[in-house]
Amino acid sequence: MKQSMNQIRLGRSDLLVSRIAFGTWQLGGDWGPTDSEAAIAAIRRAADSGVSFFDTAQAYGFGASESLLAEALRGRHRDELVIATKGGLRPGGAGVVRDASAEWIRTGVEQSLRALDTDYVDLFQVHWPDPETPFDETAEALGKLVAAGKIRHVGVSNFDAAQIETFSASLPVETLQPPYHLFRREIEKDVLPYTAAQDIGVMVYGPLAHGLLGGNLQLGTRFAQGDWRAKSPVFQGEDYRRNLQVVADLRAFAVGELGITLGQLAIAWTLANPAVQVAIVGTRNPNHVDEALAAGEIELDGAAMARIDDLMRDAVAIAGPTPDSV
Repeated sequence: MKQSMNQIRLGRSDLLVSRIAFGTWQLGGDWGPTDSEAAIAAIRRAADSGVSFFDTAQAYGFGASESLLAEALRGRHRDELVIATKGGLRPGGAGVVRDASAEWIRTGVEQSLRALDTDYVDLFQVHWPDPETPFDETAEALGKLVAAGKIRHVGVSNFDAAQIETFSASLPVETLQPPYHLFRREIEKDVLPYTAAQDIGVMVYGPLAHGLLGGNLQLGTRFAQGDWRAKSPVFQGEDYRRNLQVVADLRAFAVGELGITLGQLAIAWTLANPAVQVAIVGTRNPNHVDEALAAGEIELDGAAMARIDDLMRDAVAIAGPTPDSV
């Protein structure tokens, strides 16, 4: 039976969404092989538990992730779902390249609609800034797709405040999807104050620091073949060792003093920022869904937030992958 979950308006848009969104980056191949049955079960578990917001992208396997999401959600009332996807990346060389040209945006939206088995997407986001394409070209193409009813709302991902401002001169940006977690906080300086002032909805990705704050990683952890983390310096060397100790201290605080899991603390911490409406959480394991969703109901008080800041003093800031590095 579908349960209720806190709903929030996503910035200036009229989208009402669950504060936890189910993310599907992990289903596209960048994190190693996907067990499709388990992935579908996880998505359905989230939907049954009240998640209404699902985030995917064309570049997550170029149809793989979107098709899995469509299969998992098939048979549900479309107007009860908020489906977000992203475009502006295309296959190139050994990986992907940025391409937010009008032609590729139009092509990508059509491909996403087919993969998602839907007539429209609720939110389309430009995945990364494309330095080779003027923002007004991308914006004009998206405006026409909105007018045609193929997308309802337009947002961006991985843009800074100045880029959002420039893009918005041609087409108002309604949402932003930036990386944000305890080990990566640079958006607090300029981006979040800007989005709050402009009433731009913020849905953060990577709240578990790409698994670092999941609590299951160790110095000897070996990642699956094809998992981007296997080659990332974030998960190697002395900085990794140091951050694992910080993670252990955070876990002791979460479990011993707050009575919650480390993952729940990490997710709840992102949602404690008043400029953040939604945390995107992805999993391939249906057994992990309930833990993640419960984080949306946890409120960390001032004392807990101060203690977390204190525990993070020895942490080494980290960044995630870019299209050019995966």
